[in-house]
Amino acid sequence: MSLADRRVEYESAGLDVGDVADDPVAQWRRWYDEAVASECVEPNAAIVATVDADGRPDARYVLVRDADERGFAFYTNVDSAKGRQLAAHPQAALTFGWLELHRQVRVRGRVEPVTDAEAEAYFTSRPRASRIGAWASPQSEVLPDRVALEARVAEADARFPGDDVPLPPFWGGFRVVHEELEFWQGRRSRLHDRLRYRPGPGGWIVERLAP
Repeated sequence: MSLADRRVEYESAGLDVGDVADDPVAQWRRWYDEAVASECVEPNAAIVATVDADGRPDARYVLVRDADERGFAFYTNVDSAKGRQLAAHPQAALTFGWLELHRQVRVRGRVEPVTDAEAEAYFTSRPRASRIGAWASPQSEVLPDRVALEARVAEADARFPGDDVPLPPFWGGFRVVHEELEFWQGRRSRLHDRLRYRPGPGGWIVERLAP
């Protein structure tokens, strides 16, 4: 079957303004919990889109580790490509896709670094191998081969022989401070439901967008 011939009808009960929470993060939590209950793969995965120094868009998946009234936080090597891009242009878009439920959520907003305490707490919670990997990987840099990476892992493993693997100085997190969110629910005949939250004078305004 060709790409042009693929067809899937999205069946759902739909989504209306009266169905959603007043607060967009509360609505995101509702959908996230339903994605977890439905055993969606990596329900906290999101594509984060940035721009590089030449204004070219760049995008990749990250795992969001916190979501509250402050925004959506993820962690990374801050010297990586996305870290450098966010430092230069602190604006980003996130897209969560729960395809099994025919849903996606789009988030746009400014970006700020998480606190040192937040980065320390999350890094400490990671498995030891992941903490060693953070030290070993010069993220986004060119490597000659896999052997070179494995050698760096062995070096970091020897440097920190116990469970006390400290937070690297080049590792931290970013928070997308949501300024706009869109909840998308797939419907039949591509007549999807799209509800957008945007700030208003007395709180969040929810409005329907054409599919």
